[in-house]
Parts: sequence; structure tokens; C-alpha cells
Amino acid sequence: MLDRLFRGFNAARDLFWIMALGVLLVFGFFVALGALKPSEVKWPTIGVAALGVLWIVHAWLESRHGAAKDPRLVHARERRGF
Repeated sequence: MLDRLFRGFNAARDLFWIMALGVLLVFGFFVALGALKPSEVKWPTIGVAALGVLWIVHAWLESRHGAAKDPRLVHARERRGF
């Protein structure tokens, strides 16, 4: 039961970060397109900037976490000489 709860929490957390990335990309797209000017929409710009900082911290922490590597992939890479 508890394992199921943790899997649901992990799925919700992953969904949040995927949606955060989507918001960052859509905002960046509209800024690059010229439809939005960050100086005109101050509060959404501040919110997206804060979300960007959170995304960077999240990515940095995930890269330091170092998920376990599949030993078959490590062996295949070493066999090829990389």
C-alpha cells in the first residue's frame, strides 16, 4: 500500500516538472515570437523566472543524484572501447 502511494507521488512529481518545462518553453516561444514583452507582463515574467530557477536547481540535483546504471549498458560500452 505504501509502495503504491510512493509511486503515485513520484508520478505526480515527474508530471509537475514536465509541465514546468512546458510552461518555460511556451513562455520563451511567445517572447521569441514577439507576442509577449517581459516588461509589459511583469508578474508572469517573475513567476516564469522563478520556475526557471527551480527547474535549474531540480536539474542540478538530479544530475548529482546519479541514477543506477544498467550493468549491461556499462559492459556494452566498455566492450566497444568508450
